[in-house]
Amino acid sequence: MTASRPYPAPYTPWAMRQTWQELLFMHWPVPVSKLRSLIPAALELDTFEGQAWIGVVPFRMSDVYPLGAFAVSGLSAFAELNVRTYVIRDGKPGVWFFSLDAANPVAVQIARSWFKLPYFYAEMACRRMWAHDSFEIAYASRRLHRGAGVAEFEARYSPIGPVFMAQPSTLEYFLTARYCLYTMDRQGAVLRGEIDHAPWPLQVAQAQVTRNTMTRWLGIDLDSIPVLHYADRLDVVVWPLRKVKG
Repeated sequence: MTASRPYPAPYTPWAMRQTWQELLFMHWPVPVSKLRSLIPAALELDTFEGQAWIGVVPFRMSDVYPLGAFAVSGLSAFAELNVRTYVIRDGKPGVWFFSLDAANPVAVQIARSWFKLPYFYAEMACRRMWAHDSFEIAYASRRLHRGAGVAEFEARYSPIGPVFMAQPSTLEYFLTARYCLYTMDRQGAVLRGEIDHAPWPLQVAQAQVTRNTMTRWLGIDLDSIPVLHYADRLDVVVWPLRKVKG
């Protein structure tokens, strides 16, 4: 999988594998000035031709388990919805998560502890609906996490074009070809988590969104038409978090 990456994957053993399914990338351009104050100073906001972006990404997780283990019923499969932007540190572009909602309370607690990420428990549903030879995904999420603000999402979406692989230097590649995430520990140190996967099997998508308040707590209203891409399945491996030097 190295050929699709902008830099080599770690040579150490990965820690966890996951499968991402029925995923919709929804992306909106956002002024840099709106996002810069929301990102730690130790990270640089990554932009495409001077433009920052924010993404809302609903999907379904399956076969989630650590190296040397196996899938566990009730724990290894659940719906997830993340809100993200893009940052860069030491030449490595990655993802910064504002929130990750998941429909499994145990997985939420593990992810908050092990991966230092802002996971929230939510009531969620993700269902594939067929009509003749085509389908659409019906997705709904309502955050229930104690002490967290209201965040809801409801939409139906589907692919409308052939599968393609994003090419370097394109907007599609910038928005999707991310091979690490960044977060912070309680002492304010930057942590990087490496991931690896094949190139995204992207399709142009359509969506009917009936409710989306996922970024309201950030003071950002997503009222313009988003850039939409669909991916039906991608297998992923994840490495443990490592403190970034400097």
